Amino acid sequence: MTLPEYPPLAKASEGEPFYVPCGNEVAMFERCHARGLAVMLKGPTGCGKTRFVEHMAWKLDRPLITVACHDDLSASDLIGRFLIRHDGTVWQDGPLTRAVREGAICYLDEVVEARQDTVVVLHALTDHRRLLPIDKTGELLMAAPGFQLVISYNPGYQRMLKDLKPSTRQRFVAMDLDFPGEDAEAKIVERESGVDAPTSRALVTLARRLRALRDRGLAEVPSTRLLIAAGALCVDGIPVREACLAAIVSPLSDDEALVGAMRDLVDGTFI
Repeated sequence: MTLPEYPPLAKASEGEPFYVPCGNEVAMFERCHARGLAVMLKGPTGCGKTRFVEHMAWKLDRPLITVACHDDLSASDLIGRFLIRHDGTVWQDGPLTRAVREGAICYLDEVVEARQDTVVVLHALTDHRRLLPIDKTGELLMAAPGFQLVISYNPGYQRMLKDLKPSTRQRFVAMDLDFPGEDAEAKIVERESGVDAPTSRALVTLARRLRALRDRGLAEVPSTRLLIAAGALCVDGIPVREACLAAIVSPLSDDEALVGAMRDLVDGTFI
């Protein structure tokens, strides 16, 4: 078996990814990394889970490998596979294996979207063994110093669809993230979109009102990400109501009654 030569992994970011802490999540993550503990980030869509991981990879000076999980994600996609080339057969590491070899942070985004038989391969990495068995090569790979496994999922959305097995959940330190407080969220929207402070504050006020519609049938509430998109459109000259309808209301629902209620809230916020 021949292992291909890989270029060294780049560090997560040369500049600090902008992140506003909402609690003690930074200190908690640092302690978990120092102890080699796997971390599970729980929170609604667009609340900043991915940005938080990017920020922590930068802060800890570790490379970051991110995998967007989906229904067809197989164990081979994570671990690797043999490739046939003109000069023979070579083994190609998957993203998880490469992170284990090189001591990177491996972030599995929306892990419950992956098949259960795929999630099982994580188990030996999430306890005291810190091992990755590679059945196809017979290799038993010990995690390099600095390796950390981080997963995320949206428990509210997944509750009626999929969930993690208890045997998997109990292998992680769980950190609950939520949308930032009003002042922090306005600061984030202003910083990330470039919109002025009064409009940023109004967008956050609108989001708070729309999030109250969760109990009236709205499956997903507006994320901070959507507010940033609306703010960016405003900066580029789109009228604020039109920006809100395109970037916030329309992505959330096609139900006429819900869309009508959200339109009313937009009109009431931007009088």
